[in-house]
Amino acid sequence: MAAVIATAGLVQPATGTPVATGTPAATSGAANGPQAAAPDASAVTYPLDCKGAPQTVTATAQGDLDGDGRPETVAAVRCDAGSGTPPHALYVLTRDRADGARPRVVATLLDTPQRQTATDLTVRDGVVTATLLGYSSPEIPRYSPDVKKLAKWRWSGGKFRQELTDSTARSV
Repeated sequence: MAAVIATAGLVQPATGTPVATGTPAATSGAANGPQAAAPDASAVTYPLDCKGAPQTVTATAQGDLDGDGRPETVAAVRCDAGSGTPPHALYVLTRDRADGARPRVVATLLDTPQRQTATDLTVRDGVVTATLLGYSSPEIPRYSPDVKKLAKWRWSGGKFRQELTDSTARSV
């Protein structure tokens, strides 16, 4: 056991800094300059009507979605209702190039009237992916989603388009 721990301490990446999956590596240099930080999901007011309840960001993912070399943030947001499984909204956040500019919502990928909960949120190669949990009928209790599907969105032609996936909706 001690040998494994010692070996693990010696094995280090050759160069650079480890980067989380789906997050572009930071770059520096005279030609490119440092890469901008992804927008902070906690610094945004979301267009989500919670009827007095607080909003909760449950997941985020970052990456360059529109190919401009600057990362955007995708945030899964829901009302903090205290019981059941409140639906999520998925928002894309960006920050203007000006120093000190606040992040802002530029797109809604999933809205709460769709009554789905987003899990497994990722951004990779410009594609937003989430597992969506929902309900097969109004009789299903809101705390027990019974439908699961994979959803993907990609920036194309000046807007986000949802891509069809091989997996169809299935019971969970």
